[in-house]
Amino acid sequence: MSTLLTAAGPVATGPAAAVVGRHREVELLVAALDCGAHVLLEGPPGTGKTTLLRSVAAAGSVPFVFVEGNAELTPGRLIGHFDPAQVLSEGYSPDVFVDGPLVQAMRAGSLLYVEEVNRVPEETLNVLITVMSEGELHVPRLGRVPAAAGFRLVAAMNPFDAVGTARISAAVYDRCCRITMGYQSAQDEADIVVLRGPAVPDPWRAQVVDLVRRTREHPDVRIGSSVRGAIDLVRLAVSLSGLRGQEPTSWLVGLDAALVALSGRVRLQESCGRAPEEIVRELYVAVFGAEPTDDDPADESEPTGDGGASGGA
Repeated sequence: MSTLLTAAGPVATGPAAAVVGRHREVELLVAALDCGAHVLLEGPPGTGKTTLLRSVAAAGSVPFVFVEGNAELTPGRLIGHFDPAQVLSEGYSPDVFVDGPLVQAMRAGSLLYVEEVNRVPEETLNVLITVMSEGELHVPRLGRVPAAAGFRLVAAMNPFDAVGTARISAAVYDRCCRITMGYQSAQDEADIVVLRGPAVPDPWRAQVVDLVRRTREHPDVRIGSSVRGAIDLVRLAVSLSGLRGQEPTSWLVGLDAALVALSGRVRLQESCGRAPEEIVRELYVAVFGAEPTDDDPADESEPTGDGGASGGA
């Protein structure tokens, strides 16, 4: 795993160029993995936790096994099982055991990446705790499975207040190094939209990013949109503009794209009696200005309002 140390430089310019504004987190992850620690990446959705790990692993040519964490991830699915048909003919032989992702990563000395770890059942977490503590696993009828050199667990989780999440026990935190990942700066998010979205005028893109960032600060919004909302908004606006024969930056095209891209991504306060579409429209007008009238000489394709990328910085 020491080859990961050489990845700290290339991560920003080589195979991991997709990681924008995460130089510090890249260094911390590389150092933690290189020293043999297991890592917990914690942050809101859309902050690049999976992208960060994939980029670091690619830069260091380190294989990893991906596991989607959910309520149906039982210990059996994580560890593996004996093939029933072959057991009938050959018995409980190690040759008929089908490795699950955990055993696969342990045998190969790979990274095991568990996404959404705070959605995983407690009995499954207990299996991971044992492996992190002892570096081995005891499977009935199979025996001891030691973890090969290089095996690391990297788990990602959203904040506890996200829907469907549970508190992670102190036993998990005690066995991991924790790296927190918040939202990036307005400029970094604009750069991500450039990287992932179609070409649009820079000032309008900056206003789109500003709009998305404002969803995280509105008093009626409990959870706002990540930068994925900005990427989808730009993509939708470009597609709609082709269908309508208008510019992507026109007021109505942008509004419809914003309503579709953002209304499902914002989670309102329980006491709020408003609809998500109403919040998105309010913020859209705040950034892009009121809807132009027929006698308004202003060109619709020109960004208006008090937007810019500074609103949520």
